[in-house]
Amino acid sequence: MPTRVVMPKLSDTMEEGRILRWLRKEGDRIEAGQPLAEVETDKATVEMEAYSTGILRKLVAGEGETVNVGALIAVLGTADEDISALLAEAMGVPAAAPAAASPAVGQPAVHPSPAAPPTGDRPPEAAAAPAAPLTPPVAATASRRSVKASPLALRMAAESGLDLGPIVGTGPQGRIIKRDVEAVLAAARPPAHAEPAGVSVERAGRARAAAPRDDGAEVTAVDLSMMRRTIAKRLVQSKSPVPHFYLTVDVAMDRTWEAWRALREDQSAVSLNDVIIKVTAAALRRHPEMNASFGGDHVKRYARVHVGVAVAVEDGLITPVVRDADAKTIEEIAAETRALIERARARQLQPDEYTGATFSVSNLGMYGIEEFSAIINPPEAAILAVGAVREVPVVEDGGIRAGRRMKLTLSVDHRVADGAMAARFLQTLRRLLENPVLLG
Repeated sequence: MPTRVVMPKLSDTMEEGRILRWLRKEGDRIEAGQPLAEVETDKATVEMEAYSTGILRKLVAGEGETVNVGALIAVLGTADEDISALLAEAMGVPAAAPAAASPAVGQPAVHPSPAAPPTGDRPPEAAAAPAAPLTPPVAATASRRSVKASPLALRMAAESGLDLGPIVGTGPQGRIIKRDVEAVLAAARPPAHAEPAGVSVERAGRARAAAPRDDGAEVTAVDLSMMRRTIAKRLVQSKSPVPHFYLTVDVAMDRTWEAWRALREDQSAVSLNDVIIKVTAAALRRHPEMNASFGGDHVKRYARVHVGVAVAVEDGLITPVVRDADAKTIEEIAAETRALIERARARQLQPDEYTGATFSVSNLGMYGIEEFSAIINPPEAAILAVGAVREVPVVEDGGIRAGRRMKLTLSVDHRVADGAMAARFLQTLRRLLENPVLLG
């Protein structure tokens, strides 16, 4: 029987994936465990492995296309098997029921390493049209096969009676995809301010790339990356239902600054942020009520301190995790953080390297930002926003001297902690930063 290859769930927040590159071509013999494709998730680029053995009969989703988790992206089987039913599923049209047709295998054919493959099917967002000629299960699709378009675009065109021929595709290799059809259909509607109905389909197909505003300027629509889509969803999930409150303290950084400079002069690669991570972890160990998350009808307090470190990457933000940060030396934290940041910016982090944080630190001090409020990363109860170290005049013993100050803002989930609990944590954090010898 033919085997379904579906888009696997490669991270805990992944809802769809983009196929960057197929590593095998149609007709190749595939062995279980062999790399099959490179997939871009919301967090990283992951090499997807084959889950079973067979001949790669059809690549349903094309390179560069975005597909829902659980949706069909390829078909494995033997050389003479009838796979028309699976191809009909990819196109979203009802399949004929030839006597020789083999039912689809319910088990997913691909899994990520090390995570398990997803179960169940979801309709594909945009799957690529088969490159080779085939006999479609219904006659209505035969005339549409002369157009280079994704199955979803074909289905949308059939439902709306749209001729795809004149449309200029914006997908891989000029393929017409969902957004191209949507742009043409939107342009063809006759709102009060729309152009006359005679607007050409070709012009409407290009309208998405440069849409004039009322002021005459041109707007370029830039598709969201997988990471940016997830950030948008996650932040709404955090900011809307989570009752945030914020506390800010101004910390005297003179002693920590001198200790850090001494480490640097000793050829250490420790950054000031590494010091802050270590001190934060020590404070969390002393205040376990802040190393927690909201569980609906209970609060989860974690026995281990795993600190997430917010890292800016090309198209968004990711938070690799320094595990057991309270039990590590500053030098160990520095080495681990550098390695995690390098892999994050190369999109090579594994799921266990960016999941499981119990608290997060976001530092914008290197950009000259003196103070800001960060949004909590669910399900964590709090996040620490770190500002720049400033050299300012300080009044001390009736005199004025130059001193170094840094503002810390703690964002807290009020369901987990109240103001007094969070304030005590910040007091400890400030005391450790102002007197680093207390770290012990």
